[in-house]
Amino acid sequence: MNAVIVCFTGTGNTLRVCRALADALRAQGCDVRQELLRADRPVPDVAGADRLLVAFPVHGFNAPAPVLTFLKNIAAGEGRIAYLVRTSGEPLSFNDGAIPAPRRLLEKKGWRVAGDLHYVMPYNIIFRHSDGMASRMWRAVLRRVPADAAAVCAGEGRLPKVGFSARAASVLCRVEHPAAHLIGRGFHATDACIGCGLCERNCPQGNIRMEGGRPVFGKNCVICMACAFGCPKDAVRTGVLNGWRVNGGYAFDAPPVSDEEVCGYCKNSYLRYYHSAEAAEETE
Repeated sequence: MNAVIVCFTGTGNTLRVCRALADALRAQGCDVRQELLRADRPVPDVAGADRLLVAFPVHGFNAPAPVLTFLKNIAAGEGRIAYLVRTSGEPLSFNDGAIPAPRRLLEKKGWRVAGDLHYVMPYNIIFRHSDGMASRMWRAVLRRVPADAAAVCAGEGRLPKVGFSARAASVLCRVEHPAAHLIGRGFHATDACIGCGLCERNCPQGNIRMEGGRPVFGKNCVICMACAFGCPKDAVRTGVLNGWRVNGGYAFDAPPVSDEEVCGYCKNSYLRYYHSAEAAEETE
């Protein structure tokens, strides 16, 4: 069996999950090819894939616009099996609102969407998680992927029932797709910029170009935050979203937080997510 993982990623969290999932699939004897969904790369070819995994970070309870554009033009599935792979900063059911649109587009093209794999990874916008939180999130991913990979190989899975509140939140927040183009025009670099061009290279939309040693931001932003998060000098300012700016990578190998140290925001939801992953590993 062969699988293709098509991944849209900004700051790298979703790509990190995809690599772990690919390793778990290979351990199951699956042939795996990974493709990045980027403006500077060819459109991923999924022809002939026995399993298609479409991976993306949840943006405002929705799949990012480039993912939906890709799925609108995807090759016919002819009954083959697809999975959604989502990452989000918190394990809330509101994030299930990101399921219906890509599922509908896949099924319209004849793919059978057999399951949804949802992993929690640290924020790249809103606020910064502690390294201990990031470490425990990552350990939960590693605990979950073996069973998820086995389900994918078997063509099994589950799709959560998306409630009215999650659907409503998704519809309301979908304004982010057109608004992102305008918001992104407000991004700029401060005098701390050293002209390294990392933001240009990291941008999955090809929305940044260097002029005179400084980044110029175009009109195709999707607010993935790769530019601000990855800037080595924290020089990128994100317009009206600047108060939510997060800069710098996480230490995923840090000592994980204990239950008592889990952040107060959505604490019970995080604990349920962690405990579920830990219990799943114990039963294997």
